[in-house]
Amino acid sequence: MKQTLAKQRWMRLIPIAFITYSLAYLDRANYGFGAASGLANDLHITPGISSLLGALFFLGYFFFQIPGAHYAENKSAKKLIFWSLILWGILASLTGMISNVNFLFVIRFLLGVVESAVMPAMLVFLSHWFTKEERSRANTFLILGNPATVLWMSIISGYLLHSFGWRWMFILEGLPAVVWAFIWWKLVNDKPKDAKWLSDGEKSALQKELDKEQQGIKPVKNYREAFKNKTVILLSLQYALWSIGVYGFVMWLPSIISAAPNMDMVSTGWLSAVPYILAVILMLTGSYFSDKTLNRSRFVWPFLLVGAVAFYCSYLVGTSNFWLSFALLIIAGGAMYAPYGPFFAIIPEILPRNVSGGAMALINSCGALGSFVGAYFVGYLNGATGGFGASYIFMSGSLLAAAILTVWATQTAKKRTKAPSETVNLQRKTV
Repeated sequence: MKQTLAKQRWMRLIPIAFITYSLAYLDRANYGFGAASGLANDLHITPGISSLLGALFFLGYFFFQIPGAHYAENKSAKKLIFWSLILWGILASLTGMISNVNFLFVIRFLLGVVESAVMPAMLVFLSHWFTKEERSRANTFLILGNPATVLWMSIISGYLLHSFGWRWMFILEGLPAVVWAFIWWKLVNDKPKDAKWLSDGEKSALQKELDKEQQGIKPVKNYREAFKNKTVILLSLQYALWSIGVYGFVMWLPSIISAAPNMDMVSTGWLSAVPYILAVILMLTGSYFSDKTLNRSRFVWPFLLVGAVAFYCSYLVGTSNFWLSFALLIIAGGAMYAPYGPFFAIIPEILPRNVSGGAMALINSCGALGSFVGAYFVGYLNGATGGFGASYIFMSGSLLAAAILTVWATQTAKKRTKAPSETVNLQRKTV
């Protein structure tokens, strides 16, 4: 029955989670394509303002992570994500209708606010449905919506821009989220006990397994106590630095590629998709072995280190060899995405359910600040220096620091959980 139950959950819930997060990522990341085509010229946007607009999403994204996680844990992730889908789809489509840059500032900020609750709410949702041995892979299939979306978005956006222009690209890519909201509402349940597609025995077996996991975790009274946990603090700093690299890369890769000689938007779209093919492969591989070994940090920091080295080597190559530099960017992009599943499996294994969602939201909030810095400062450095070398160094340094903090954080978690009991020893193994 256990295998049948697992198959039911994976087949029903993972595709839904994947599509939902994929649509969220589509409507935040397509700005890079708009900026690389006619948006800046039509609205008379300077390179500095364009960088700020790309980054402004993440400032809005910072604010409602923790309230969103709290609502998802104590009320309903299903309801929160339903309304978020509708609102961000409308805002994304409105981006294609504005003619004043001031309205674009408002839309980008509000888009971040609306989407801010989605990631922590989805992580909370998955923690209600998948056990420790499944969680890294479940998280990976959720976050796989990120590189997989950029992969197909890069190709489709290139064709939409070529055929219809940037306005229709934003309008057409915003509408699917509104339609999907009603499909989401019909198909998901917040917790196993609410699912009509499970028998009473299956509900009981799954809930018993999830409750058993909580027995080995030291109780934490409230968010304040959880947020003072040294491991949470270190992982928050780590994720901020990691996100500098990721979103500096995501937002400005189209501009980096389009600056190459004889490069049109369709070619830019196809080439921009390549790093995300590697990202998908590495994410699936890393999460599989992370769940098999229940060792999380081993599948986080080495990938970040590889990303740091690849960015630095791309800087050394410079503009002398576009294709070698681009190959190194492919490696950097794939390596940066690989650790997401194992990373977000760490917190539910060291903190109890009443505060783990809030802790993940705090970490994701810090990631939003890092994303803001990455999206803005990488664009600023590109414009200020007239090239991409300085931004490569910036992203390389950020990823190197993130790799070091990962080791520090997980070593701290091990020390805090040292105890003679078998329960605690098992807990130590997960990090």
